[in-house]
Amino acid sequence: MRLTVRSMATGLALGFAVYFAARGVWWTPVQPEVPLFMVAAIGLYIATMLTAVLAGTDREVRLPLWCGILSIVTAIAVPHLVSVSLSESDRVAPFATWYIGATGLLGVVCIVRRRFLIGWLILLILAISSCAHMGVVNAFTLGLVGSITWVAVAQLLVLFWDRAVRDTERLADIQQAVSAWHATQQVRQRERRMRVQLALAVAGPLLARTVAAHGALDSEEKVRARIAEGRLRDELRGASLLNDAVREAIADARGRGITVTVFDEGGLDNVDEHRRDEIRDELAGVLAQVSTDRVIIRAASDEVIAVTVVGRGGAGGSRDDDEVDLWHEIPRNRQD
Repeated sequence: MRLTVRSMATGLALGFAVYFAARGVWWTPVQPEVPLFMVAAIGLYIATMLTAVLAGTDREVRLPLWCGILSIVTAIAVPHLVSVSLSESDRVAPFATWYIGATGLLGVVCIVRRRFLIGWLILLILAISSCAHMGVVNAFTLGLVGSITWVAVAQLLVLFWDRAVRDTERLADIQQAVSAWHATQQVRQRERRMRVQLALAVAGPLLARTVAAHGALDSEEKVRARIAEGRLRDELRGASLLNDAVREAIADARGRGITVTVFDEGGLDNVDEHRRDEIRDELAGVLAQVSTDRVIIRAASDEVIAVTVVGRGGAGGSRDDDEVDLWHEIPRNRQD
């Protein structure tokens, strides 16, 4: 769409430039006193217009600065060359006033190509030159008003266009954010459904047995209930740390009487899935070998360490409760 609009604008600009140049050479029956000056003005104008319209269009919309300077020089030179090529009485002839619309069109091109100051400066130069060579009334009557209107309308259209582009980009960003949020919510809903299903699968039979027995469970059932409770806590507080191997290792540790606590505080955020699997496998290997009384698994939000496994002595025994039996850190990135 943008390419089509640019092509149309380029075609219109070049078409009007050729029209004004053609008016300049249509000097019958009046002849310029110095035809070479008229031809030089037309040639300079055509060359500048081609440069201003086509220079740098493949890379950026903004007109290169050197093209803007060339346009200012042309806006100064063309009215003067045209005027000195004619006698004073012929300067208001139809073919002699072509430079008013032509220079105004050059200012419009500079405005459209985001050189606002240069565009308005060209219009100011045109107003001064035309009024000086043919008089204020003649200048405004023979085309200066139209050139001013063109430049003003071009400025407004560019401002509105830029605002529309910014609003469109902002709406696109909002749409992407909404889509990402919607996708995240869908994932979270699936995770919640999976956790509810897991809770029913793990705790459902035990709850039914507890209700049927009116809370009178034997020692084996109480152990199973504690393991089921711990597993539910793991799923709620550390789901990203768990895979089948980790779940089995935690269950085995609890079966050996070890208290296992899992905390996920974002330690695996921004870690690719392959590395997450390696971290989980390493965690399962560490848990399979623990022999301490309590194990705390924490995935803190750290730039270096993804998971920390801490083993402590049991409370109420002869060992110090703060004694650390195990300290194992799993880095976020793979160590070579």
